Amino acid sequence: MSGSNTLPPLVEPASELTKEEVERYSRHLIIPDVGMDGQKRLKNAKVLVIGAGGLGSPALLYLAAAGVGTLGIVDFDEVDESNLQRQVIHGQSDIGKPKARSAKESIAEINPFVQVNLHETHLSSDNALDIFRDYDLILDGTDNFATRYLVNDAAVLLGKPYVWGSIFRFEGQVSVFWEDAPNGQGLNYRDLYPEPPPPGMVPSCAEGGVLGVLCASIGSIMVNEAIKLLTGIGEPLLGRLVVYDALEMKYREVKIRKDPSTEKITELIDYEAFCGVVSQDAQQAAAGHTITAKELKAKFDAGEDFALIDVREPHEYEIVNIKGATLIPKDRILSGAALAELPQDKPIVLHCKSGGRSAEALAALHKAGFADAVHVGGGVLGWAKDVDPSLPTY
Repeated sequence: MSGSNTLPPLVEPASELTKEEVERYSRHLIIPDVGMDGQKRLKNAKVLVIGAGGLGSPALLYLAAAGVGTLGIVDFDEVDESNLQRQVIHGQSDIGKPKARSAKESIAEINPFVQVNLHETHLSSDNALDIFRDYDLILDGTDNFATRYLVNDAAVLLGKPYVWGSIFRFEGQVSVFWEDAPNGQGLNYRDLYPEPPPPGMVPSCAEGGVLGVLCASIGSIMVNEAIKLLTGIGEPLLGRLVVYDALEMKYREVKIRKDPSTEKITELIDYEAFCGVVSQDAQQAAAGHTITAKELKAKFDAGEDFALIDVREPHEYEIVNIKGATLIPKDRILSGAALAELPQDKPIVLHCKSGGRSAEALAALHKAGFADAVHVGGGVLGWAKDVDPSLPTY
C-alpha cells in the first residue's frame, strides 16, 4: 500500500480505456492500487528508454506489456550475435538489423496499442534536450559513463525524473534520480557519482562480461519504479540505491543524500572529454605507435623477430587468441611486475580485445623505456575481422 514517501502521479489519466484494453489489462485493473485510474495514467504516459540492449530489452518488453502508451527508443546500434545471450527483445533473424527497429517489431507483437517512436541516433549534447523534452520519464540502461552523465544532466535541465540501472558480471544497481522531486527529496546521479572513474578503471560489459539473466532482474526493477512514478503508488527508489548480488542472492540498500557540494547543472558539456574515455597517456602512447591487424600479419609473413604480447585476461585468451602471442595481463604490466619478463632485444607488439587496454599498457611500456613498442589498433577482434575470419569474436 502507499507509503509515506509516495510521490504524486507523474501523468494525468487518459479519458478512457477501450473494451479491448480493459480485457488486456484486467490483471492490473483488479489491483486496487492500480485500478482503472492507474491504467489510464499508464496509457497516457510517454517513457523514453535509452538503449535497446541488456537493460533496455526487458524494460521495453515489460513497459509495453504494462500498457505504457508511448515508448521512445534511443539506439543507433545493430544487433549482433553476442547480444542474444541477454538482449531478449531481439532474435536470431534480427542479427544485422538496427536494434531500435528490431525492438519496435517485438513491441508490436506484445502490444499493438503502444505507439513507438524511434530515435536512431547517437545521443549527444546537441540532441538530448530535444529528444527528452516530450517524455514524462527517462529510463537509462546505458553502459558507459559519458552517456550516463549526459542523460543525468539533460534530465536535470528539463526537470524530468529518470530511472537508472547498471550491470556488471553478477552485480546490478538501480536507483531513481529526480532533481525537481517534490518535498525537497530531489537529487541526481552526480550526488551518487560526483565524478567519473579514471579511464580504464571500470571495464565495460564487453570487457568484463555480464550474466545474461541479471539484465532481467535489474530491468524489471527499473520498470517497477517507472510504473510507480507514473501512477503515483508505492515508495520510489528516490534517495535509495539498490545493489543486487546474483551469486549471493542478496539485495542491499544504500541511502543516497543530496550532496551540497554538487555543482548546479546549467548546461550540457563534452561528456567524452569529461569522462576521458581513454586516458591522456594512452592516447599519446598510441599516436604514431599503432599498427593494424593487417600490418601485424605482414610482420609475421616477413619472418620478423618480435614479441607479440596479449594483455587480456586468461579466460579471454582461452576464448580466442592469436597464434604466437604470449599472455601477460595488463595489470601485471601496469604494476611493473611483468617488466622483467619482456625481451630487451626485440621489438614488442601489444594487443588486447579491441585496443583500449593495450594502449594503456603501451603507455606504461614507453615510460619503462621500451620506446619502440607498438600496439594493434582493433586488437584480436580486428585480427578476426581482417586477417583470420575463422576465429570467433566475443
